[in-house]
Amino acid sequence: MTDTTPRSAAVTPRPPTDAKRAKARSARSFRSARGDAPRSWKHSPLRRITPWLFLAVPLALLITFTYVPVVSMIGYSFTDWDGVSPDRRAVGLDNYVQIFTRPELFRVFFVSGYYLAASVVQIAVALYFATVLSFDLRLRSFFKGILFFPYLINGVAIGFVFLYFFQEGGTLDSVLSWFGASTGHAWLGDPTSANVSLAGVSVWRFTGLNFVLFLGAIQSIPAELYEAAQLDGAGRWKQFRHIIAPSIRPVLSLSVILAISGSLSVFEIPYVMTGGASGTSTFVIQTVKLAFQFNKTGLASAGAVVLLLIILAITWIQRRLVPDDKVDLV
Repeated sequence: MTDTTPRSAAVTPRPPTDAKRAKARSARSFRSARGDAPRSWKHSPLRRITPWLFLAVPLALLITFTYVPVVSMIGYSFTDWDGVSPDRRAVGLDNYVQIFTRPELFRVFFVSGYYLAASVVQIAVALYFATVLSFDLRLRSFFKGILFFPYLINGVAIGFVFLYFFQEGGTLDSVLSWFGASTGHAWLGDPTSANVSLAGVSVWRFTGLNFVLFLGAIQSIPAELYEAAQLDGAGRWKQFRHIIAPSIRPVLSLSVILAISGSLSVFEIPYVMTGGASGTSTFVIQTVKLAFQFNKTGLASAGAVVLLLIILAITWIQRRLVPDDKVDLV
C-alpha cells in the first residue's frame, strides 16, 4: 500500500516580490525624509567633540597654571609692584633698563657661563659612555646604573652632600692630603673656585640624564648596520662617525637646548650650597631674592621675562642652524 500520510518538509521561503521591494524602499525613504534614519558614528556630532572632551581638563590646567601666570608676570614687569600692596604704578621699560645697566644685576649672565661650559663637558662625557656601553661589554648594566644613579637623587640632598665635600677640612681636603697636596684652600669662598666647584657638581648630577637619552637613541639603530660596517672593515670610530652620529642628531640637538636653558636657570645646587654668596648667584637666585627678599616683584618679573626670551631666542637659533631633519640610514 502507498503511504499517503503527509510528511514534514522544509519550507523554502519565497523571494520577495517586486511589490514588497518597492514598499520597503518607500518606507526607508520616508524615514530618511523625517530624519529617523540611523546615523553612523563617523557622521555623529559626538565624534567631533570627543577629542576636545579629553583635552578639556589638560587645557584648563595648562592655561590656568602656565599661560595666565606668564601673562600676569609680563604685566607685573612694567610696574613697581612690591608683591604685597594692592597699588601698582606703571614704570614702563625702567625695570628692563635696570637689568641690563646695573652691574650687580647683569653679572649673573657671566656666572651662567660656568654652567654652560660644564654642560659641554657633561654632553661629551655622556655621549662617550653611551657609545661605549652600547656595545657588548662585561658589566655594562652595572656601569649604566652607576652613571644614571646621581640623577635620581634629590637636588637638595646633593647640595648638602657636596657642601660637606667642599668645606674646609672636608672630604676633598682629606683626599688631597693623602697625596701631599695643600688643604688650606676655601673651595666655596673664592668666586672662581666656587663657581667651578658648583659647575662640577652639576656635571656629576646631570650626566646621567644625557647618558640615558643618548643610549636610547643609539640602541634604536638597527643591528644590521653595525654588521655591514664590520664586514666592510669599519672600526669603532668610523661606526660612530657614519652610523651613530647621524642617527642621534635629533637627540643631540635636544640635549644642547636643555643644556643651554639649564645653564641659564640653575637654582638648586648653588642656592643650597652657597645661597648665592661669593659671586655664585645665578639668574633664578637673583630673581627669587628680588621678589621675596627685597620686595621688588616688578623688577623680578622683568628678569624672568628676559630669561624666558633668551631661552626662546636660543632655541629658535639652534633650530635654524641645526634643523630637526629625519634621518634614514636604511
